[in-house]
Amino acid sequence: MLKKTLMAATAVAAIFAGSQTTLAEYPEKPVEFVVPFPPGDLEDILTRMIADKFQETYGVPSAVVNRPGGGGGPFPGAVSVAQAPGDGYTIGSFVLDVPLIGHMIGIPDLADQPFEPVGIFLTYPFILAAGKDAPFSTMEELAAYAQDHKVVVGHFGAGATPTEITMAAQSAFGFKWGADAAFDALDCNTLASGDADVINTTLQLIQPCLDEIKPLAAFTTSRIATLPDVPTLGELRPELKLATWNGLFVRKEVPAEAREKIAAVAKEVIASEAAKKLADQTGAQIYWLDATQAAAEIETDRATLGHIAEMNGN
Repeated sequence: MLKKTLMAATAVAAIFAGSQTTLAEYPEKPVEFVVPFPPGDLEDILTRMIADKFQETYGVPSAVVNRPGGGGGPFPGAVSVAQAPGDGYTIGSFVLDVPLIGHMIGIPDLADQPFEPVGIFLTYPFILAAGKDAPFSTMEELAAYAQDHKVVVGHFGAGATPTEITMAAQSAFGFKWGADAAFDALDCNTLASGDADVINTTLQLIQPCLDEIKPLAAFTTSRIATLPDVPTLGELRPELKLATWNGLFVRKEVPAEAREKIAAVAKEVIASEAAKKLADQTGAQIYWLDATQAAAEIETDRATLGHIAEMNGN
């Protein structure tokens, strides 16, 4: 009897030790980073850098999987991460819309807010810009001009956070857009062709014609380094202080060790010369907010986005 008891105890100890060993060996199989946008934009470039470094650091295959549909819903990329096991082998690289509104728009897999942040690493350099010949150069001058003139604004589509902020600017500055329109591309040609008088776009898309436009305001939490004289909307109207950012997210069940290893690689990449060069070239704000800081940012931004929705009558 004693012998059987000792054998059973030994077996239990072996199982426990085995489970501890398995956990300690993360990662031991391929890892996917899911980007809910097509290849080529800032979040995709940076996430690929993180994936490459992850593979180099831990010696397991690591790749980016693009599943477009990331801004404003229906978030197929986020759904795929929500449906994956909570073991740290499927990591989401999400724009702020996923954690802020994903659980509110009728997507069953996101309804219980299944994700927690590993960290935030990017603020997109969104700006509001007019053509060089526009009869206004600031947001206040735009507001005054729009009282008696029809000003058409171009954006990337209803529901996207930068678009919501652009619409809320009407209430904040006391004017009305004459019309608004969604575009697949918002670049130098959009203003030059007269398709829109003002566009809400990212700095890198109008970089080639920067001397032919008037940046009115930045949709960032701090001024863009390459546009030091352009104020942020939050400076001008605190109720509009909301930037469009991207971060890494995992299911809530993912073990702490896995999160720590993911974060360690991401933080190293974000501090690299390659990331700094990308920031210099594009105007992107690249930095690292850890899980605690990211969670606090999400709560602040959720409240701000709610206020902006009220301003837009939503």
